[in-house]
Amino acid sequence: MHEIGIVNGILKTVIDTAREAGASRVVSVKLRIGDMCEVVPESLDFAWEVFREDDPLTGESELEVEDVHPRSRCLACGDEFDHDRFHLRCPACGSPQTRLLQGRELDIVSMEVETDDDFQLGT
Repeated sequence: MHEIGIVNGILKTVIDTAREAGASRVVSVKLRIGDMCEVVPESLDFAWEVFREDDPLTGESELEVEDVHPRSRCLACGDEFDHDRFHLRCPACGSPQTRLLQGRELDIVSMEVETDDDFQLGT
């Protein structure tokens, strides 16, 4: 279950970034994950729920994941096409020689944080 390692790495980056920004709390984190990374969404969510509580900054944070579906280019005919994880052959010419254009992403897109200043009203 490599989702545990992924979540630990993401949380380290998120916590370090939040501390540098002077955040008092991480509200949410948005990720882009390509289907070719073979991340199991339920395992990722479970790991997030468990490990986010290790630090008070992320203890109540939410995780949002944007799925990125695979898209490739045929090296024989140049056609670009969408596909699933298992069918990489070019639908235009049948060539197995393709290059993945998207679908391996594993990116932190954004994070929402609160600072102590967010709680000062009317001053």
